[in-house]
Amino acid sequence: MASSLSKTAAQRIDLSGADITLHPGWLASHEADALYADLLESVAWETHYIKLFGREVASPRLSCWIGDAGTGYTYSRTRFEPRPWPESLASLRGRLETDCMASFNSVLANFYRDGSDSMGWHSDDESELGARPVIASLSLGATRSFRLRRRLPRGVRVQRGDTLCLPLTHGSLLRMAGDTQRLYRHEIPKTRQPIGGRINLTFRWIDSKQD
Repeated sequence: MASSLSKTAAQRIDLSGADITLHPGWLASHEADALYADLLESVAWETHYIKLFGREVASPRLSCWIGDAGTGYTYSRTRFEPRPWPESLASLRGRLETDCMASFNSVLANFYRDGSDSMGWHSDDESELGARPVIASLSLGATRSFRLRRRLPRGVRVQRGDTLCLPLTHGSLLRMAGDTQRLYRHEIPKTRQPIGGRINLTFRWIDSKQD
């Protein structure tokens, strides 16, 4: 079943300087169910280790970097080489490119096993992504909170009300573009609520000339 952001009700997120659109039902429920089940089995999930404050630590989630040849990616001073596209994601790529009006040659897959898995504050601003990247974030499984806040100069404290929280539901698509990564950071916080697993797919374009 085809889907188009131009034909269905997408929500433009009102955040100064950012270009963010949320489509809560980009994938129909049965499509999202099937994709979630397929990816649990077909993706080579692994624990990524990153360098933090001079030491190597395990990321609090399972991940897999997937992409075309030559789309190696450096995150937190750790180099990741891409695994081949699972058939289910390769077929989805063209549909996302049409609806997001962008090209994608790679995707970071993250599996949050329960509420204790998380993603800390960060921006997708690595040099390989370019100055104004388009990031297409597809969520499957349990609803998790996606929080955004403006990047502030060192020493300036975040004030109450500075953080925007968006619930990312099963089958939802979040498109971030323009100056979003330059101006804002985002996170998936831990939760004590008893929730199931969630798979998040962030499609992006890696400029291999930056390597």
